[in-house]
Amino acid sequence: MDLENQKRIKGFADEFGPENLVVVLGGAEAEASGLACETVTNGDPTFAGPLAGVQLGLSCYHVVEPEIKNNVDPAIYDEQISMMEMVLDVDAIVAEVKDYREQFGKYV
Repeated sequence: MDLENQKRIKGFADEFGPENLVVVLGGAEAEASGLACETVTNGDPTFAGPLAGVQLGLSCYHVVEPEIKNNVDPAIYDEQISMMEMVLDVDAIVAEVKDYREQFGKYV
């Protein structure tokens, strides 16, 4: 996750409270999605960004997870995301994000 997005997320958590935020990821690879989830839950593992050492514990999901997919208008999901589902390793992405969410999420 780039430094600017870390800064925005930290600002939103400060302004609205971490218990009121949900981060929805859209990365195409499990490892990248897991790293982003780790960053917003347990802090930046590279210790380079605004979330270095900051354990926000945010709720974090990938857009292909049922918790998000089932709450999106099916026509919009079909138009915007369903084609990507065919080429993504959805099971690996879901497992990776879920692992970090369950380990470090405070507001699951």
